[in-house]
Amino acid sequence: MVDTQEQVISNSLNNLRKKPFNLNDEDIQWVEKSIADMSFEEKVGQLFCLVAFTDDTNILKGMVATKPGGVMLRPMSTKSAVETVRLFQENSKIPMLISANLEAGGNGFVKEGTKIGSPMQIAATNDEKMAYKLGVVCGREGSSVGANWAFAPIIDIDYNFRNPITNTRTFGSEPERVRQMGINYVKGVQEHGVAASIKHFPGDGVDELDQHLVTSINDLSCEEWDATFGSVYKACIDEGAMTVMVGHIMQPAYSRKLAPELSDKDLLPASLSYELTTKLLKEELGFNGLVVTDASTMAGLTIPMPREQAVPQAIAAGCDMFLFTKNLQEDYNFMREGIEKGIITEGRLYEALSKILGLKAALGLHKKKENGSLLPTFEKALETIGVEEHKAWSIECADNSVTLVKEEENVLPLSSIKHKRVLLYSIETGEGFFHSSFDAVGTFKAMLEKEGFEVNQFDPKTGFEGMMAPNSVILDNYDLIIYLANMATKSNQTTVRIEWAQPLGINVPIYITSIPTIFISVENPYHLLDVPRVKTFINAYASSEVVLELIVEKLLGRSEFKGINPIDPFCGRWDTKL
Repeated sequence: MVDTQEQVISNSLNNLRKKPFNLNDEDIQWVEKSIADMSFEEKVGQLFCLVAFTDDTNILKGMVATKPGGVMLRPMSTKSAVETVRLFQENSKIPMLISANLEAGGNGFVKEGTKIGSPMQIAATNDEKMAYKLGVVCGREGSSVGANWAFAPIIDIDYNFRNPITNTRTFGSEPERVRQMGINYVKGVQEHGVAASIKHFPGDGVDELDQHLVTSINDLSCEEWDATFGSVYKACIDEGAMTVMVGHIMQPAYSRKLAPELSDKDLLPASLSYELTTKLLKEELGFNGLVVTDASTMAGLTIPMPREQAVPQAIAAGCDMFLFTKNLQEDYNFMREGIEKGIITEGRLYEALSKILGLKAALGLHKKKENGSLLPTFEKALETIGVEEHKAWSIECADNSVTLVKEEENVLPLSSIKHKRVLLYSIETGEGFFHSSFDAVGTFKAMLEKEGFEVNQFDPKTGFEGMMAPNSVILDNYDLIIYLANMATKSNQTTVRIEWAQPLGINVPIYITSIPTIFISVENPYHLLDVPRVKTFINAYASSEVVLELIVEKLLGRSEFKGINPIDPFCGRWDTKL
């Protein structure tokens, strides 16, 4: 029997009394009145969380005029972030959700923010308290500039070392460690008035696809999923995670179990699937908070059906907010038409709006707007961004995470006398949404030279068979070879493998039997797949000056290698262990 609209309203409001909202009568009255006072256009607008790449006031005012429920800010300066947040909140009748990818620290929102470490770097410390500290820094620094919603923690499980997008953005491949790190991040960030968003349901990292480029697949059986991803999500939900980000990821086993009539062609990613979002996440796992789609511009959402259907279908499937737009006016029209055509029922619309406003009430945004404390100030932000305690935690994380995966005898510690002449090979990738440009090789080279080493950076020369430089050019002039790889995960790539230089892979490590060779990766931890015979291999999981400083300390024997392997760096192969 279908509930009446009155029953839907009553149930929706009563659910706000429960975890994770825990609203009182006064808060619920605000939610109820706010929805009742909304025009149809305002209701449509609340369903959207837009994205701001700029602090251009004309562009921002055009966005806020569409009355969105929230906005995500890409990293910008602290001053720009404060001004942008103020503009949004000052021009919104209902306070807005302000979100950011606070995955590794406050730098996910403001460029001056403290980067504590990538999730995998946190996991390599094997200390759940470090995940809590990460959450605290994200909460403190994010809220100081007006953020109230973290698109984190990532609780994907990095089962497939070939996956190009999960990688160091995860807490590793052990479900129990991911579970502990996830719940501690949730605790830390939400203690500071910032809602967590556990992502990317039903779980990324099983296949080797990137949902930015194609609908990806979590193909675990129901039993396997329950024991891994399901366990992690349930733990974070029980901890009180206020929101879940649903990915453009299929989970065929559960789709078929919950809707046996589905054929293969009818299987949908969770962002469009009623079976996965409503039945599995909300009913089976008992999640009562707000559900938001992952970025709707990803191909993983747009491939399964025409966009005019996908936009309203996401809400009909059980998502409460729609993240980003491809074209703002067109997507608003698609959503509006979806409501008018009944794809989104009146009851489903009310339920979604109650979750959106319920989250705002749970964060106290309505009260802050009323008492004048909603708007951040530049002066207050500076009191929190990059404070000494946060910097100390960043150093602690780096010190405890750098991992000596395997070691050749009698090479470490390095000596500027024994290993005076160093040949440095650079392996780097470009800038992306999840990886900012950083001259790791140049910084590392300067650090070695400061310690008394003579460092030359390898420069590929032209020439093919019969015309290459003789081996003696390397063997007679160098005491040590170091490879520094800074190849990060990022969207729009299908692999994080090394592409060797021409001609004929001239920078491949071929002198390992003649000259001590060390391979250091400050990002992707799986490079042994491409350099299996390198005898000394180090993973650091994040590229920053702090991390490089600690690597040098450990190479010189002034600090111990303390990190553990949160994944299998040997990629399941025997030759990588030689």
